[in-house]
Amino acid sequence: MKLILAVVQDKDSNRLTDALGKKEFKTTKLSTTGGFLKEGNTTLMIGCNDDQVDDALSIIKENCSQREQMVAPISPMGGNADSYIPRPINVEVGGATVFVIPVDSFFQF
Repeated sequence: MKLILAVVQDKDSNRLTDALGKKEFKTTKLSTTGGFLKEGNTTLMIGCNDDQVDDALSIIKENCSQREQMVAPISPMGGNADSYIPRPINVEVGGATVFVIPVDSFFQF
């Protein structure tokens, strides 16, 4: 058994959970915040059998698109000056960051 943790942009989360649900993958949705852009994203926890991992990864890849987004300057006032962006820049957002973790035990009460 595996636990898939998929961190996706909020814009992709509903489309992804619908697609996973159609293939009968059970998911738990967590609201999370990214460290670089400080924007909301979604972390999905997907438990599945070993032989279903490739199907789940394909669904994630098909439903989470990468795109460019203009990021406005972030003031260092009250924050860390190391992450200060002096002028607007284009950054790549979206897609998915996915971790596949082996599960030793699973209990449902």
